[in-house]
Amino acid sequence: MTGHVLVVDQGTTSTRSIIFGTDAALVAIAQEEFPQIFPQPGWVEHDPESLWRTTLSTARQALSRAGVDPGALAGLGITNQRETTLVWSRTTGRPIHNAIVWQDRRTAPLCAELKDRGCEKLVSTRAGLLLDPYFSATKIAWILDNVPGARAEAERGDLAFGTVDSFLVWRLTNGKVHVTDATNASRTLLFNIHSGAWDDDLLALFRIPRSMLPEVKDCAAEFGEAAAEHLGVAIPIRGIAGDQQAALIGQACFRPGMVKSTYGTGCFALANTGDKAVESTHKLLTTIAYQFKGKLTFALEGSIFSAGATVQWLRDGLGILATAPEAGELAASADPRQQVYLVPAFTGLGAPHWDSEARAAIFGLTRGATRKEIVRAALESVGYQTRDLVNAMRADSQGLWGSEFASVIRIDGGMSASDWTMQFLADMLGAQVDRPEIFETTALGAGYLAGWQAGLYPEPEQFAKTWRRQASFMPSMAASERESRYRGWRNAVARTVLRPEI
Repeated sequence: MTGHVLVVDQGTTSTRSIIFGTDAALVAIAQEEFPQIFPQPGWVEHDPESLWRTTLSTARQALSRAGVDPGALAGLGITNQRETTLVWSRTTGRPIHNAIVWQDRRTAPLCAELKDRGCEKLVSTRAGLLLDPYFSATKIAWILDNVPGARAEAERGDLAFGTVDSFLVWRLTNGKVHVTDATNASRTLLFNIHSGAWDDDLLALFRIPRSMLPEVKDCAAEFGEAAAEHLGVAIPIRGIAGDQQAALIGQACFRPGMVKSTYGTGCFALANTGDKAVESTHKLLTTIAYQFKGKLTFALEGSIFSAGATVQWLRDGLGILATAPEAGELAASADPRQQVYLVPAFTGLGAPHWDSEARAAIFGLTRGATRKEIVRAALESVGYQTRDLVNAMRADSQGLWGSEFASVIRIDGGMSASDWTMQFLADMLGAQVDRPEIFETTALGAGYLAGWQAGLYPEPEQFAKTWRRQASFMPSMAASERESRYRGWRNAVARTVLRPEI
């Protein structure tokens, strides 16, 4: 079969649309940034219309650049920023509030209240997640309780909830389809990852009417058709996965024990655990890796809130970088005798700490420290945080996959282009770090799903054989230095988390 697939990769700071060909090669790409909205400290929002507008605009641009007739598309795939929450009117299709972004911390008091009531065990047992503002359920509850009349409308069945994928499908199908996939559903705090269904007890806990929720499907499925008025012809939507699961698929991590780590705004490491929903004792998340042909595959996930965002802060906040790529050059020229640590807890600390109140700090500054040492500390924080995650994964896996577990880490995302950062990552993990030929693994994962469903691409086992490595980074740091540096990091984190009362 010949043809192309169109992928919408709707991220936290930009929307991209990418065309992949018959052999899954990237043909064309278009990207547009959209505004970040910060109503209060710790609050992060997006204008839903910006998400929709950039989706249409980039999709049309990508098709034009590829010279592809929309009628020749085998299907459309969607991958998206996860947990970001939208609520809209079923009648008008208009959102009743801005999208509340995954980074938003406004529901920390509600999470604390539910923890005090002893509710976290129910949440972790059913949903595999922690009670944290990161996830969707408390964001939905906030909208229902703070937008005038919203709760009454929801109780009448007049409102719909969706993560970004669900909202885009609703708009693309002109309100005919309200749907999501298992990976996005598993990030809401409302989905029972063991039964593969919305959970009535969790809905009751967060006071969310079932009528708001979308239908949940496999990652590769028939999700409806994008109406002809949007892209010129009706196009079947055939693949959906949350961005981190899409990257796992794009990296062909289909075997239990395989690990991928994506370095974008944040960092997200996922370890495929096969049909075992491993319950973490180290504050990792148990989540759905993907659902193919009705069968669930699970993953352990560790989330770092600030990776590329730390470099953006150096550039835009402090003004000590002209461009992000400059960071590697400055880090390489920093004084190795300066032991500076930057703990990037700008919106709290993610796994394995989950401290929403922690804030960023820099330790070890001397009079001899310069911007070079601060930049190096920022890049090194990525390696240290990833080691925190991998250590926790190894402990939780309890030797299930032997020495092969996390012996090689497949990397992707914007920061993976930095050779200096990835070499430090390999040194700190004491493991091989592999960078793929196709950097756009998140979009590739969604494209593969759509193409597989259409019959354009092969079964997962065959698709895995097409994965190619662009570069490998092997550990070269002495073990004694590795451990000494890591002890310094752990000390810095402890000082950040255990803040003295003032």
